[in-house]
Amino acid sequence: MVAKILLVLFYVLSPALILHLSHRYRFINRLGAVVVAYVVGIVVGNVGLVPEGSRLLQEFLTTLTIPLAIPLLLFSTNIRQWFSLAATTALSMVAGLVSMLVMVVLGFFIFSGHGMTDLWKIGGMLVGVYSGGTPNLAALKIMLQIPDDIYLLTHTYDMILSGVYFLFLISIGQRFFRLFLPPFHFASTQGLLQQRDLDGENPYTELLSKTNRWPLLRALGLSVLIFAVSGGISLLVPANSQMVVVILLITTLGIGASLLPAVNNTPRTFELGMYFILIFSVVVASLVDVTTLGGKTPTLFAYLALVIFGSLALHIFLARLLRIDADTVIVTSTALICSPPFVPVVAGALRNREIVVSGLTVGIVGYAVGNYLGYLVAVLLRSF
Repeated sequence: MVAKILLVLFYVLSPALILHLSHRYRFINRLGAVVVAYVVGIVVGNVGLVPEGSRLLQEFLTTLTIPLAIPLLLFSTNIRQWFSLAATTALSMVAGLVSMLVMVVLGFFIFSGHGMTDLWKIGGMLVGVYSGGTPNLAALKIMLQIPDDIYLLTHTYDMILSGVYFLFLISIGQRFFRLFLPPFHFASTQGLLQQRDLDGENPYTELLSKTNRWPLLRALGLSVLIFAVSGGISLLVPANSQMVVVILLITTLGIGASLLPAVNNTPRTFELGMYFILIFSVVVASLVDVTTLGGKTPTLFAYLALVIFGSLALHIFLARLLRIDADTVIVTSTALICSPPFVPVVAGALRNREIVVSGLTVGIVGYAVGNYLGYLVAVLLRSF
């Protein structure tokens, strides 16, 4: 019993150490907290540090953390801002989503029967992560009952390929996109960014501040209530559909709660949600036996590469037809493929302040719709 209590404390507290080290050491920050969380989890799970008989406890934690994280991530959503997106940005977002969906479906038919079972589940998970981000990937893993090793491989390959894509965007991306698309038209000269660091803050340090402590506890309590209500309602449906209903209800209620000013204005709810995502990452990585990962890699890697770079090519083609400028396409693609936190960094590389808000808004919309869209596509692919 003592060993299991210590294991739970490790899972809960290790993300705090990871975030502290990420803020203190630049090379760890460049790796990213989620990557470090996976490494820590894999090491702990494969060197004999996890006590015997802990599997049920680990699975309980993976099932608990995502439903608590989703509402917290959505509480700060500004739905009204969704409708204020400029027409050009909205067109680019739709073009990006359509491009991604086409490549997910195309890849499903190309790679079916090449060593990967239940490829429809992978397709649904990819739709979630490339419309939203890691929280959607984790939610769909639970909804679709994807094995831990496949989930970890998918996310690992996603981080590798997305990292390559991100480096392309901030280096020669703008010059490449302008070969096919018109330049961005600034509303004013103030839109031009001077080169400066846009990523120097560590918002997680404020989670335990006296100012934020009680508001965040209330937000966490509301997240627990949403989880409980969703879980209660899910008992009305067949057992094999209960987790799907829980996640979709939690997403819907989280968006609904964001309409309440008292909830929407609570500081640092997004960061608290991401902390739960880090706990999930450590736990799920510790469940993986690295000796079982062989033989599954080529098809999965090729599928992700096709979705990322194939959707980029199709997005550019559609943007050219719609006469969308290069910077808008870049920031929209960044929000969808790489997730919203990368938007300010790309805006800095492009020296364009005016695209930051629209890029972040596209990313938040993706977080909100990713669970619905990913599950819908998975169900459709399963029917083939």
